[in-house]
Amino acid sequence: MGMEESSENREKLVFLETFGCQMNDNDSERMLGILKGINFARTDDPNCADLILINTCTVRDKAEQKVYSTLGRYKELKRGRPGLIIGIAGCVAQQQGEKLLKRAPHLDMVFGPHNVHKLRELLLEADSGRRVVATALTEAIDAGEYGAAPEASGEKAFVSIMRGCNNFCSYCIVPYTRGREVSRLSADIISEIEGLCAKGVKEVTLLGQNVNSYSTSGGGDVSFPALLGMVCSLKGLLRVRFMTSHPKDIGAELIELFGAEKKLCRHLHLPVQSGSDRILEKMGRGYTVSEYLSKIERIKALYPDMAITTDIIAGFPGETAEDFEATMALVRRARFDNIFAFMYSLRPGTAAASFDGQLSVEVRTRRLQALLDEQRVITLEKNRDLIGRTVEVLVEGPSRGDASRMMGKTQCNRIVNIACPPGLDVLQGSIMEAVVTDASPNTLSAEAKTGNH
Repeated sequence: MGMEESSENREKLVFLETFGCQMNDNDSERMLGILKGINFARTDDPNCADLILINTCTVRDKAEQKVYSTLGRYKELKRGRPGLIIGIAGCVAQQQGEKLLKRAPHLDMVFGPHNVHKLRELLLEADSGRRVVATALTEAIDAGEYGAAPEASGEKAFVSIMRGCNNFCSYCIVPYTRGREVSRLSADIISEIEGLCAKGVKEVTLLGQNVNSYSTSGGGDVSFPALLGMVCSLKGLLRVRFMTSHPKDIGAELIELFGAEKKLCRHLHLPVQSGSDRILEKMGRGYTVSEYLSKIERIKALYPDMAITTDIIAGFPGETAEDFEATMALVRRARFDNIFAFMYSLRPGTAAASFDGQLSVEVRTRRLQALLDEQRVITLEKNRDLIGRTVEVLVEGPSRGDASRMMGKTQCNRIVNIACPPGLDVLQGSIMEAVVTDASPNTLSAEAKTGNH
């Protein structure tokens, strides 16, 4: 590839594939920001790329196996073009390290989430023929760790306000791959968001494995509600979201902020994981079902239009039929706007990996499907309740299924496809009102309300 060509005019191409959570999406945006500074442009075709990066997830075994499959596809590309550089980033890289280089001789770089900011120097080493690994976990945020601005693409962006997790839930690999909690300084976060706004970003989502812990675990200088208030005050920004909250930590000050800040979207992602107190204790979650329900019922009483989504694990070790039925009962009572449900996946190194009562794939699959089927009915009912109502939509561009319609999301994070009358000029990144005309479990259909600008 010739990294020495970075000072010349030839633009190089990077193909970047991202697996996993929003934290990985943000890491990928940071990688693209670094690469843009050394004359790289993104391509959707790995066959013409000078650099291939795979940003990986290891939260579930299926995601990890998909990474290995993807890496294998690029073996022939490397054989045909020895100058091609291939790198693996993210949590699989952090967990496997040197083992990846042994497993894949065509791999050049392995680097974990704490080392994204070293991408340029890692590329220089790889270009000189060395195979490099960077998986050191640091206890403090490096001065240059968030120095490169993330590459903004469109009207929305993710902003990482902290990294790591201190909770050590028995099923979760994250504290081992992303380290302990460390928060960024509020001034650095605000500066990054101001830069994104200057590029046309209208909505930001503040990210952390547990955003409620911002500043309490070191590094941050204000409370999380105070940080949200600072972000909401920025000119040019239309919407603010955050994720993920931990049910045991969400407090009154944060809940009250939804009423005080109009830019703060009426959507809260609050993972419950199980409806059984016995299983929650085995998971190490730190709350009971009644405590969880009391919080979301208080939130709904204050804000009837609040959308609440959650995560649920089906088939945790030792989960009985009664435990699972308790989870189904929770879903029926809470009436979540949507759930992200997954079958339990054994992750080496976690406490749950050694628990007795590991359930068969068949049982886990059946329970997962039952959860999804139950929630699909609830989501459809809640979406149909919106028919005839006016919603505010942040426009993201033409609808994927019908280019004559515009697509965007409500404050409550519902996807809306909008029919617009001829001559109505709708700008990407603008907020428009639309009247809901139809609903499915996944999307709303709507007509643009006259008088939109």
